[in-house]
Amino acid sequence: MKLVNTPYDDVFRTLLNDCTELIIPVVNEIFGENYNGNEPVIFFQNEHFLNQQDGNTNEKITDSCFEIQGAIRKKYHIECQSAPDGSLAIRFFEYDSQIALDNGELTKHCLEVTYPHSAVLYLRHTSRTPDAMTIRINTPGGSISYQIPVLKTQQYSIDEIFEKNMLFLIPFYIFSYEKNLGEYDTDAEKMEELKKQYFEIRNRLDTICAAGIINEYTKCTIIDMSRKVLEHLAAHYTNVRKGVISVMGGHILEHEAKTILNRGIQAGKKEGKKEGIREGIQAGKKEGIREGIQAGKKEGIREGIQTGKKDTLLELVRDGLLNAEEAAKRLQMDEHEFKKLL
Repeated sequence: MKLVNTPYDDVFRTLLNDCTELIIPVVNEIFGENYNGNEPVIFFQNEHFLNQQDGNTNEKITDSCFEIQGAIRKKYHIECQSAPDGSLAIRFFEYDSQIALDNGELTKHCLEVTYPHSAVLYLRHTSRTPDAMTIRINTPGGSISYQIPVLKTQQYSIDEIFEKNMLFLIPFYIFSYEKNLGEYDTDAEKMEELKKQYFEIRNRLDTICAAGIINEYTKCTIIDMSRKVLEHLAAHYTNVRKGVISVMGGHILEHEAKTILNRGIQAGKKEGKKEGIREGIQAGKKEGIREGIQAGKKEGIREGIQTGKKDTLLELVRDGLLNAEEAAKRLQMDEHEFKKLL
């Protein structure tokens, strides 16, 4: 069955790539972690080619695969799901196995693979939606199993979202009202209640932005992605769309900060790839050309992305879109040293 990419998948990936730090509180909630939110997050490729029984390969694209570098480095795989899917457990096993194999270690006659910590973010759920899925593997050496926890976004109130700093969920909050959108669209009094709720969300975003908890770019992205989800979920409810957008704000797509940021990231990835190839060739002389290129490329991409991030922040400061103090914090460097780079 061919999987269809939804606007909600696009929003999920945009938030993950453009506002990476927002995923950390979600990981804390799902897996009971205690990250402080400042840990580096490293992304891995989302495209995987799976071998089929007929000899062909099938490309599978995951919603996310990333590593959080805390006291212990852990790799995570999270999928965003907007509707029930009976094949979800099968897809998770396929994805997780390929992620594990991509980073497996072969020493002498032993192949060691490590599966990622996986979870699913359900935008809709019913009474039959489980709190976790289980994958059990029976091998000649015995049975092993692991659970895939389920986060149900509709269970979280807006107060809980802000209290737990799970701002990543705000664009999907409108799903909590999905069953009653028809009533809100035709009942002026109820429409005012919905607008009041979103007016509060906008005010709270403005407040934490002013306090330096998030920056202007992150706030704008959250608002923009909220609008994108709303336009699709409430496509047939004109009054709902207009009412919520009137208090949250309209189009902010491709605002200047986002354009500059994306340009820097792309430049960083390109340079990182070149550097990775060079380092990989050198490492390959000792460890084998193939393994060396892979290791060098990964490290080069990480370094390139970091360089691109620094260049992007410098450009944002020069253009007056970000202050030097905030930029220095994001790079974890002294503000005085950062200003020397300007």
